[in-house]
Amino acid sequence: MVVAQATTSTTAAALFEAHMQAELNGDLDATMATMVEDPHLINLASGTGGQGAEGVREFYATQLIGQFFPPDVEFISISRTVDGERLVDELVIRFTHTKAIGHLLPGVAPTGRRVEMALVVIVGVREGKVAYEHIYWDQAGLLVQLGLLDPSGLPIGIDTASRLLAATGKG
Repeated sequence: MVVAQATTSTTAAALFEAHMQAELNGDLDATMATMVEDPHLINLASGTGGQGAEGVREFYATQLIGQFFPPDVEFISISRTVDGERLVDELVIRFTHTKAIGHLLPGVAPTGRRVEMALVVIVGVREGKVAYEHIYWDQAGLLVQLGLLDPSGLPIGIDTASRLLAATGKG
């Protein structure tokens, strides 16, 4: 049982790595090939994403592939939990907001500001393919870092990513 679980977990991790590599390489068809026929993707903080193959393809084509992140993006893995049906990645992303990022900040022009944000990605796996992605981050903290939201009087933490990095020994 433990060996089967480890094999399934390794397969889910390899699948998600292939999926992410296709996204980062800007290959829409390869990205979609890693997914089931009826996937969904929800960026909960910004409300972007897609439902079904056509909706997800449209999202990738218009808001993600080719505009994923600026060139100085840095991904810092905090943790990964995997079982046969789900992969959960906790990470910190750093970048300078030098280009439009439709999936994170729809309609927001580049501010030129540096960002450091914690992010959680939950990936469902079905039939050996990505069935869904649910992506969470602190949108209010991101908007404060970009100078688009005044945190005065609001319970918003803008240094949470650096605190997470320090607490986990990754900072």
